[in-house]
Amino acid sequence: MGQATAPSERPLHRRRSVGAVSRWGVGRAGRPVERRRPYGGQQASQGDRFHALYVLALCLGLRRGELLGLRWEDVDLDAGTLEVVQILQRVSGELRFVRPKTDNSERTTPLPQLCLDALKEHRKRQFAERSETWPDWEDHGLVFPSRRGTPMEPDNLRRSWGTVRKAAGLGEMRLHDLRHTCVSLLLDLGVPPHIVREIVGHSDIEVTMTIYAHASLDEKRKALGKLGDALA
Repeated sequence: MGQATAPSERPLHRRRSVGAVSRWGVGRAGRPVERRRPYGGQQASQGDRFHALYVLALCLGLRRGELLGLRWEDVDLDAGTLEVVQILQRVSGELRFVRPKTDNSERTTPLPQLCLDALKEHRKRQFAERSETWPDWEDHGLVFPSRRGTPMEPDNLRRSWGTVRKAAGLGEMRLHDLRHTCVSLLLDLGVPPHIVREIVGHSDIEVTMTIYAHASLDEKRKALGKLGDALA
């Protein structure tokens, strides 16, 4: 794996936002997935080293590259905020830290208590992991690094999610679908679309509403299917 390089600097765009969770999630193509817990994999991922990552993905709608590029210096646990200022992506075969593609993707987000608790516990776990690995630990200041402190290979995260997904009975739900879940939950809770767009960093509000429309249409189809079965 190539050495990840730092992003160039540019002004941060700070915005206020909110996070929320409920018993519903969304699978592929916006399919709603009912849950009994804040998210379907909470118990399944509780002992996973990426539990906090999954909580952030659901509560804040963070993209995979945003999560893997997140540094502790971007998180203020006292103020309860998180800044998205860089992402991890593969460029010319190497993992690199680069700036988010759009200004809307660079954002500051308040952290709900669920996220704060998960991050504090994750930091304790990482301190212990670093001590056990020392002196082989390569500190990049990342919140979600590999077991050696280096930037995480995305395929390793995908495999970790696959294990959690299977244990939680979430079918073929992708990690990215937690982002769609976040959008649908916030809109269901009555959060204005423009605020939801700022929370998840969509470039256009139409993207936000399209995700919600997919989920709503599937719910209508499911409801009418039940009615049809009852009348048959």
